[in-house]
Amino acid sequence: MQRRYNPTHLILASVIVLVLMLLMVCVDAQAQIAFMSRRAGNFEIYVMDADGENQQRLTNNPADDWSPSWSPDGRRIAFVSERAGNPEIYVMDADGGNQLNLTNNPNDDWSPSWSPDGKRIVFESDRDNDRGHNIEIYVMDADGENQQRLTNNPASDHSPSWSPDGKRIAFSAQREGHVVKDLGITDEIYVMDADGGNQQKLTNHRAWDGSPSWSPDGKRIVFNSNRDGKSEIYVMDADGRNLQNLTNNPGGDFGPTWFNSPFSVSPAGRQFTIWGRLKQLDR
Repeated sequence: MQRRYNPTHLILASVIVLVLMLLMVCVDAQAQIAFMSRRAGNFEIYVMDADGENQQRLTNNPADDWSPSWSPDGRRIAFVSERAGNPEIYVMDADGGNQLNLTNNPNDDWSPSWSPDGKRIVFESDRDNDRGHNIEIYVMDADGENQQRLTNNPASDHSPSWSPDGKRIAFSAQREGHVVKDLGITDEIYVMDADGGNQQKLTNHRAWDGSPSWSPDGKRIVFNSNRDGKSEIYVMDADGRNLQNLTNNPGGDFGPTWFNSPFSVSPAGRQFTIWGRLKQLDR
């Protein structure tokens, strides 16, 4: 028996496709990139459209401002500034207004990273003075309250990265004490619960493994490593298994960051950018 098609269903499907196409155009038109530049003589925070247009400076201070990090809702940007005499974590509105010092600590604070729900910020700090400026990982509320140390180790812990579900944090650590010529003490990739519990080592190699970044589905972690004699981009399961070299290039590859867009024509979680850490936000 020949199947009859309902014209209403075809019209509805066409409308849905049209709406999705319009949404994709709007997303592309509104996407912004935050970045740092010293075009004005010192490092300042700028934003621009995804096509490079409408470049605008958000900070204007004699001290350096760098390391911008978008909040998940796109309304705020966390960044590092030395305007108080040492690196501190600041936050501002997406247009540069309401710039506030969140950490207010005499020691150095860096590398802010928002939790997926936008309620907390994880960062690294050397405020643990009794260990000779040892770097540890801290977390605080998005308004700077409730600053808590998550790691407590004689070796440096740094480069924290939230998992997409907000339950875990990947980071780099120098706990093994391996020393490699021209590199000094090397790093391994670790993971811990968001409250600092259950710290586990994922990599185990006498090389430098750093800059961990989660896949959008939270099942894998991409990072860079020089275990093959030069820096390459590797990926592994979130439990450290199934390690794979992705780049295998004679040049140096660093700083991988996963790309995730709900309107990407590529399979979700399959693409990532190498070197730059410039966050594109669709808002």
